[in-house]
Amino acid sequence: MSDNTAVDWADLPPELLLLIATNLQTLADYIRFRAVCQNWRAAAPVTPRYLPREFPWLMLPLSRTSNRRGFFSPLTSDLHRLTLPEASISRRRAGSSFGWLILIDESPSIFLINPLTRNRIALPPLTSFPNVTNFDFYSIGREYTVRSPENDLYYCNLKEMRDYFIKKVILSHSPRSESDFYVLAILNRHENIAYCKNGDESWKIFDAARSYSEDVIYFNDSFYAVNKFGSIAICDLNDEISPTVKVINVRQQIDGDLQYLVNAMGDLLLVSRYLEFEIDIEHYLEVCKTVKFRVFRFDWNAQIWVSIASLVDRVLFLGANSSFAMLASDYPGCKGNRIYFTDDYSGTYYESIGGDHDVGVYNLSDGTIESFPCYPRNSHWPIWITPSLC
Repeated sequence: MSDNTAVDWADLPPELLLLIATNLQTLADYIRFRAVCQNWRAAAPVTPRYLPREFPWLMLPLSRTSNRRGFFSPLTSDLHRLTLPEASISRRRAGSSFGWLILIDESPSIFLINPLTRNRIALPPLTSFPNVTNFDFYSIGREYTVRSPENDLYYCNLKEMRDYFIKKVILSHSPRSESDFYVLAILNRHENIAYCKNGDESWKIFDAARSYSEDVIYFNDSFYAVNKFGSIAICDLNDEISPTVKVINVRQQIDGDLQYLVNAMGDLLLVSRYLEFEIDIEHYLEVCKTVKFRVFRFDWNAQIWVSIASLVDRVLFLGANSSFAMLASDYPGCKGNRIYFTDDYSGTYYESIGGDHDVGVYNLSDGTIESFPCYPRNSHWPIWITPSLC
């Protein structure tokens, strides 16, 4: 063979390609590897088991094009741009869970999408909620008719339903690991908890869990919801015919402006977020900044929240996503006892100015905050994603 003979990299032996793929260290490199050509993609499995778990990415609210979205890694400061036209500006991100985004359209559709694989799963539409009594696309500005808990009817337009009807959506399991996963939605105005199972055609309501709408997680085979005072509603779906709700009325009241539930390596944590409000003279609006967090662990014997001073090696991720925890020691360069947070205070968002510049890392040891770069206020919230190919 002549030294000048060109090498066709697409024709490398599959066993060599697999060897190269198994030595890649990051998910981003693995995605680039599989994107080279059809042969390279065929040689590397879609869901590799040999890649280390990726540090969470922050999905940014804006993009220069309608087809690509930016994802920022705070640990490495890398910016990944992915083709994702499904997450266009016309759709709202109503949460993220197990690496999947929950998107709501201005039409009644709601769906899950994995931003890396672009696999998509349809959920029951907005029109299938029990309190949505009518949808008429031609009634401009009054497309949805909704029944309030007080049995009054009111109207919502397409944008209002997309942006305000649902506060947050979370999943019980990863859609790729469990075909029978459940989906739970917190309804904003009604403070109700709605749920469905993968494959269902409509949503159902946990009537006994109304007002437990601060946050919700899946913990110990049930959904746990919390109200603004720290009391818990345990929504058990193990009996699909007769789901139950058990309420734990916590004896002490928890203060703070926002509450989050986190499953932190088997501990049920409650995180209180404290906000400082200021007047934005330019927009004549009240905006907020995070000033501190407090963390509590639930004591199952005493049925109370116990304040804890340190997370030790644990790191929490809070915001419009399904709250979660990780161990800092699993990621070189990551420091424990930190809380990564993003905007999700509904007050500014509902004033149609998007989020504020309130994204960063809180050090529980000394109360300091490292802020992330600002983004335009008239944009959707950024949201945490745990990147995954499954």
